[in-house]
Amino acid sequence: MLIEYNNATIYQEDKCVLDKFNFRLDEGEFVYLIGKVGSGKSSFLKTLYCELDIDSADKAEVLGRDLMNIKSKHIPELRREMGIVFQDFQLLHDRTVLSNLQFVLKAIGWKDKAEIQERIDQVLADVGMQNAIDKLPHELSGGEQQRIAIARALLNTPKIIVADEPTGNLDPETAESIIMLLKEITRTGTAVIMSTHNIPMLDKIPGIVYCCENGTMAEVK
Repeated sequence: MLIEYNNATIYQEDKCVLDKFNFRLDEGEFVYLIGKVGSGKSSFLKTLYCELDIDSADKAEVLGRDLMNIKSKHIPELRREMGIVFQDFQLLHDRTVLSNLQFVLKAIGWKDKAEIQERIDQVLADVGMQNAIDKLPHELSGGEQQRIAIARALLNTPKIIVADEPTGNLDPETAESIIMLLKEITRTGTAVIMSTHNIPMLDKIPGIVYCCENGTMAEVK
Protein backbone atom coordinates (compact mmCIF):
# COMPACT_ATOMS: atom_id res chain seq x y z
CA MET A 1 0.00 0.00 0.00
CA LEU A 2 1.52 3.34 -1.08
CA ILE A 3 -0.92 5.57 0.81
CA GLU A 4 -3.22 4.64 3.67
CA TYR A 5 -5.29 7.11 5.70
CA ASN A 6 -7.68 5.82 8.35
CA ASN A 7 -10.07 8.11 10.22
CA ALA A 8 -8.06 11.20 9.20
CA THR A 9 -9.04 14.82 9.85
CA ILE A 10 -7.56 17.86 8.11
CA TYR A 11 -7.84 21.50 9.13
CA GLN A 12 -7.01 24.50 6.94
CA GLU A 13 -6.22 27.25 9.44
CA ASP A 14 -9.12 27.01 11.95
CA LYS A 15 -11.59 25.29 9.64
CA CYS A 16 -12.08 21.52 9.44
CA VAL A 17 -12.09 20.77 5.70
CA LEU A 18 -12.14 16.95 5.80
CA ASP A 19 -13.25 14.95 8.82
CA LYS A 20 -12.73 11.27 9.70
CA PHE A 21 -12.12 9.99 6.16
CA ASN A 22 -10.33 6.95 4.75
CA PHE A 23 -8.17 6.73 1.63
CA ARG A 24 -6.01 4.03 0.06
CA LEU A 25 -3.71 3.96 -2.96
CA ASP A 26 -1.76 0.99 -4.26
CA GLU A 27 0.85 0.51 -6.99
CA GLY A 28 -0.33 1.23 -10.53
CA GLU A 29 -3.71 2.62 -9.48
CA PHE A 30 -5.27 5.63 -11.20
CA VAL A 31 -7.41 7.71 -8.85
CA TYR A 32 -9.64 10.69 -9.54
CA LEU A 33 -10.43 13.12 -6.73
CA ILE A 34 -13.60 15.09 -7.41
CA GLY A 35 -15.67 17.65 -5.51
CA LYS A 36 -16.66 21.30 -5.56
CA VAL A 37 -14.21 24.17 -5.11
CA GLY A 38 -13.35 24.38 -1.43
CA SER A 39 -14.36 20.79 -0.69
CA GLY A 40 -10.87 19.81 0.49
CA LYS A 41 -9.27 18.24 -2.59
CA SER A 42 -6.16 20.41 -2.66
CA SER A 43 -5.85 20.35 1.14
CA PHE A 44 -5.78 16.55 1.07
CA LEU A 45 -3.19 16.45 -1.73
CA LYS A 46 -0.96 18.88 0.18
CA THR A 47 -0.92 16.53 3.18
CA LEU A 48 0.56 13.78 0.99
CA TYR A 49 3.79 15.72 0.55
CA CYS A 50 3.66 17.39 3.97
CA GLU A 51 2.85 20.91 2.84
CA LEU A 52 -0.19 20.74 5.17
CA ASP A 53 -0.38 18.85 8.45
CA ILE A 54 -2.94 16.19 9.29
CA ASP A 55 -4.75 17.19 12.47
CA SER A 56 -5.54 13.65 13.63
CA ALA A 57 -5.69 10.11 12.25
CA ASP A 58 -5.70 6.49 13.37
CA LYS A 59 -3.27 5.99 10.50
CA ALA A 60 -1.70 8.33 7.96
CA GLU A 61 1.02 6.59 6.03
CA VAL A 62 2.63 7.58 2.70
CA LEU A 63 5.36 5.46 1.14
CA GLY A 64 6.07 3.78 4.46
CA ARG A 65 6.31 7.02 6.44
CA ASP A 66 4.03 7.83 9.37
CA LEU A 67 2.92 11.39 8.58
CA MET A 68 1.73 11.96 12.13
CA ASN A 69 5.30 11.60 13.39
CA ILE A 70 7.52 12.40 10.41
CA LYS A 71 10.46 14.70 11.15
CA SER A 72 10.98 17.74 8.96
CA LYS A 73 14.46 16.51 7.93
CA HIS A 74 12.84 13.41 6.36
CA ILE A 75 10.26 15.31 4.26
CA PRO A 76 12.61 16.08 1.31
CA GLU A 77 13.38 12.36 0.99
CA LEU A 78 9.65 11.57 0.89
CA ARG A 79 9.03 14.23 -1.77
CA ARG A 80 11.81 12.81 -3.94
CA GLU A 81 9.79 9.60 -4.24
CA MET A 82 6.83 11.57 -5.63
CA GLY A 83 6.16 13.60 -8.73
CA ILE A 84 3.96 16.67 -8.30
CA VAL A 85 2.08 18.27 -11.19
CA PHE A 86 0.30 21.62 -10.82
CA GLN A 87 -2.47 23.33 -12.77
CA ASP A 88 -0.23 26.27 -13.69
CA PHE A 89 2.77 24.13 -14.80
CA GLN A 90 5.30 26.02 -12.60
CA LEU A 91 8.10 25.90 -15.15
CA LEU A 92 11.01 28.35 -14.90
CA HIS A 93 10.20 30.78 -17.70
CA ASP A 94 13.73 32.09 -18.27
CA ARG A 95 15.13 28.60 -18.92
CA THR A 96 14.77 26.14 -21.76
CA VAL A 97 13.04 22.81 -21.27
CA LEU A 98 16.48 21.22 -21.01
CA SER A 99 17.57 23.69 -18.32
CA ASN A 100 14.32 23.23 -16.39
CA LEU A 101 14.88 19.48 -16.22
CA GLN A 102 18.62 19.75 -15.53
CA PHE A 103 17.85 22.07 -12.63
CA VAL A 104 15.64 19.44 -10.97
CA LEU A 105 18.09 16.56 -11.38
CA LYS A 106 21.03 18.60 -10.09
CA ALA A 107 18.94 19.75 -7.13
CA ILE A 108 18.35 16.14 -6.08
CA GLY A 109 21.99 15.20 -6.40
CA TRP A 110 22.58 13.98 -9.96
CA LYS A 111 26.10 14.93 -11.12
CA ASP A 112 27.05 12.86 -14.17
CA LYS A 113 26.29 14.93 -17.28
CA ALA A 114 25.78 11.92 -19.53
CA GLU A 115 23.36 10.30 -17.06
CA ILE A 116 21.46 13.57 -16.69
CA GLN A 117 21.11 13.91 -20.46
CA GLU A 118 20.04 10.29 -20.84
CA ARG A 119 17.33 10.63 -18.18
CA ILE A 120 16.04 13.87 -19.69
CA ASP A 121 15.90 12.32 -23.16
CA GLN A 122 13.96 9.37 -21.71
CA VAL A 123 11.28 11.39 -19.90
CA LEU A 124 10.78 13.70 -22.88
CA ALA A 125 10.31 10.63 -25.06
CA ASP A 126 7.82 9.26 -22.52
CA VAL A 127 5.64 12.38 -22.91
CA GLY A 128 6.23 12.85 -26.64
CA MET A 129 8.15 16.13 -26.31
CA GLN A 130 11.66 15.28 -27.55
CA ASN A 131 11.56 18.16 -30.06
CA ALA A 132 10.91 20.77 -27.34
CA ILE A 133 14.19 20.30 -25.51
CA ASP A 134 15.68 23.66 -26.56
CA LYS A 135 12.46 25.70 -26.36
CA LEU A 136 11.43 28.20 -23.70
CA PRO A 137 8.10 27.62 -21.92
CA HIS A 138 6.44 30.63 -23.64
CA GLU A 139 7.15 28.99 -27.01
CA LEU A 140 4.97 26.01 -26.04
CA SER A 141 1.20 25.63 -25.85
CA GLY A 142 -0.50 24.99 -22.51
CA GLY A 143 -0.80 21.29 -23.24
CA GLU A 144 2.86 21.10 -24.24
CA GLN A 145 3.90 22.90 -21.05
CA GLN A 146 1.88 20.43 -19.00
CA ARG A 147 3.58 17.53 -20.78
CA ILE A 148 6.93 19.06 -19.80
CA ALA A 149 5.66 19.40 -16.22
CA ILE A 150 4.75 15.69 -16.27
CA ALA A 151 8.20 14.86 -17.68
CA ARG A 152 9.70 16.83 -14.79
CA ALA A 153 7.55 14.83 -12.34
CA LEU A 154 8.85 11.57 -13.87
CA LEU A 155 12.55 12.44 -13.59
CA ASN A 156 13.20 10.64 -10.32
CA THR A 157 11.10 7.57 -11.22
CA PRO A 158 8.41 8.36 -8.64
CA LYS A 159 6.19 5.78 -6.98
CA ILE A 160 3.32 8.26 -6.90
CA ILE A 161 2.34 11.21 -9.10
CA VAL A 162 0.15 13.79 -7.38
CA ALA A 163 -1.61 16.02 -9.91
CA ASP A 164 -3.70 18.97 -8.66
CA GLU A 165 -6.13 20.00 -11.41
CA PRO A 166 -3.55 19.28 -14.14
CA THR A 167 -6.07 20.00 -16.92
CA GLY A 168 -7.73 23.04 -15.35
CA ASN A 169 -6.16 25.50 -17.80
CA LEU A 170 -6.50 23.34 -20.92
CA ASP A 171 -9.10 22.95 -23.66
CA PRO A 172 -11.11 19.68 -23.61
CA GLU A 173 -9.17 17.89 -26.34
CA THR A 174 -5.80 18.75 -24.80
CA ALA A 175 -7.12 17.86 -21.35
CA GLU A 176 -8.10 14.40 -22.57
CA SER A 177 -4.62 13.79 -24.01
CA ILE A 178 -3.01 14.79 -20.70
CA ILE A 179 -5.27 12.46 -18.68
CA MET A 180 -4.58 9.64 -21.14
CA LEU A 181 -0.85 10.26 -20.67
CA LEU A 182 -1.21 10.09 -16.87
CA LYS A 183 -3.24 6.89 -17.16
CA GLU A 184 -0.57 5.39 -19.44
CA ILE A 185 2.07 6.13 -16.80
CA THR A 186 0.30 3.81 -14.34
CA ARG A 187 1.21 0.85 -16.57
CA THR A 188 4.78 1.18 -15.28
CA GLY A 189 3.56 0.68 -11.69
CA THR A 190 3.59 4.36 -10.75
CA ALA A 191 0.30 5.30 -9.09
CA VAL A 192 -1.46 8.53 -10.06
CA ILE A 193 -3.89 10.58 -8.01
CA MET A 194 -5.37 13.64 -9.70
CA SER A 195 -7.98 16.15 -8.65
CA THR A 196 -10.31 17.29 -11.41
CA HIS A 197 -13.56 19.06 -12.27
CA ASN A 198 -13.59 17.31 -15.65
CA ILE A 199 -16.38 14.85 -14.78
CA PRO A 200 -17.05 13.60 -18.37
CA MET A 201 -13.49 12.25 -18.41
CA LEU A 202 -14.36 9.74 -15.67
CA ASP A 203 -16.35 7.72 -18.20
CA LYS A 204 -13.89 8.17 -21.08
CA ILE A 205 -10.82 7.20 -19.05
CA PRO A 206 -11.96 5.10 -16.08
CA GLY A 207 -10.26 5.04 -12.71
CA ILE A 208 -11.00 4.78 -9.01
CA VAL A 209 -13.05 7.80 -7.89
CA TYR A 210 -13.05 9.53 -4.51
CA CYS A 211 -15.44 12.43 -3.85
CA CYS A 212 -14.95 15.27 -1.36
CA GLU A 213 -18.38 16.36 -0.16
CA ASN A 214 -20.00 17.66 3.03
CA GLY A 215 -16.72 17.85 4.88
CA THR A 216 -15.48 14.33 4.24
CA MET A 217 -14.17 12.08 1.48
CA ALA A 218 -15.29 8.64 0.33
CA GLU A 219 -14.79 6.29 -2.60
CA VAL A 220 -17.56 6.38 -5.20
CA LYS A 221 -18.58 2.80 -5.90
